[in-house]
Amino acid sequence: MAAHAAPRPDTGLAEKVVPVTASPTMTEHHISTLPCGLRVISERMPTVRSVALGFWIATGSAMESDEQAGISHLLEHMLFRGCASHTSREIDEIFDAMGAECNAETDREYTSLYTRVLDRHMDRALSVLSEMVWQPRFEDLAAEREVVLEEIAMYEDDPQDLVFDALGQAVFGSHPLGRAVIGKAEVVAAIDEGRLRAFHSERYKPEQMVLAAAGSVDHDALVGLAERACDELWDGRPGGQASAVPSAPPLAPDTLKRRISFLRKDTEQYHVCLGGPGISRHDERRYALRVLEGVLGASASSRLFQEVRERRGLAYSVFSFSNLHAHTGEVGLYVGTRPENLCEAMATISEQLERFVSEPADERELARSRENVKGRLGLALESTSARMSRLASSVLGELPIISMDEIMDKVDGVKASDLLELAPLFSANALSAAGVGPDRGAFDAALSVLGPEDA
Repeated sequence: MAAHAAPRPDTGLAEKVVPVTASPTMTEHHISTLPCGLRVISERMPTVRSVALGFWIATGSAMESDEQAGISHLLEHMLFRGCASHTSREIDEIFDAMGAECNAETDREYTSLYTRVLDRHMDRALSVLSEMVWQPRFEDLAAEREVVLEEIAMYEDDPQDLVFDALGQAVFGSHPLGRAVIGKAEVVAAIDEGRLRAFHSERYKPEQMVLAAAGSVDHDALVGLAERACDELWDGRPGGQASAVPSAPPLAPDTLKRRISFLRKDTEQYHVCLGGPGISRHDERRYALRVLEGVLGASASSRLFQEVRERRGLAYSVFSFSNLHAHTGEVGLYVGTRPENLCEAMATISEQLERFVSEPADERELARSRENVKGRLGLALESTSARMSRLASSVLGELPIISMDEIMDKVDGVKASDLLELAPLFSANALSAAGVGPDRGAFDAALSVLGPEDA
């Protein structure tokens, strides 16, 4: 259990199956909306015998108030503590008997509960998942609360986890996107059953959920099973048309400014992240951003990896990354380095970023990164779980589900000028910084090449 769209069709089963036009490189998708509001989407992969199956719910840490920080994650854990027909142990035994794992994840803008089973077990798996989602027992809350507090303590002991959370706060300040997904220990410790039940009733509504499946699945059969589950488990409460999916509130103009955060810890390395605001998941430049990352630091041939690790030996791990949200995004990079290498590592990174803003890619780098993005995506989508996740997140995030051929065309269409437009996102003197290590003074000295934080 981890802490970290196609346009919606009309409600009703009269137009139950809406096929997406398929290219030769993609199988057919179908999407339906049940009378209760639940959207069901599936993709049949005729060469496999398994089905990846899961519920995606429009709630996550970015939709929480400060007083709720961690409630989405705690609720995700409680789904496994028994449901209407099964105890917690029985849930484990059911999925073990199917040779399957049942898992869940909480992120900033969604929660998911999912499994992968042989096709002959799909009916049983969906029945149990549906009960877990809609009729959790909320038993043993005190014990599970302790489990989550142990998980929070585990993350706080890991400097690599800590530094990414510290970067989120540095980039987004007091906005919910800046909070750790896992929540705050003091908030989690105070959550009682009444608050948890009220939050579940508010957020786990069918019209704010997606059921997705990929693999050896028949869409009509899946819709029938989902409709029956919704009728039986949603207590007859009225559904409705798919309402606007909740999302993190927009950022106020004064929220984003350059900040520096440091957490002192007796570590062998300094763990450093630089980052800043990026683009939203609806921005068509997201394809160019992926290609840009491949040039800067998301591949073994990237500039940061080659210069910081391969040429100078200043780090074992160095990479760039991005996260796309409803209204904004985040870009950043990470490096872990020993104290004696910290200043040189930061100076080298600063030089590379300065060069990158003015010269983001030559033709060889651009071509190589485009092929890298296409290759990684194509390989990933050979997995039923990856395809299920793509379907669900696209529908929940109101993104179009496009074919692999269309994606390849969009990536191939990325030009050097597109990277030049986005490269200022990584301008060194505009990036916030977060660090975990033994000495704040040494960290500040190494960061001096980037300039002071905003007042």
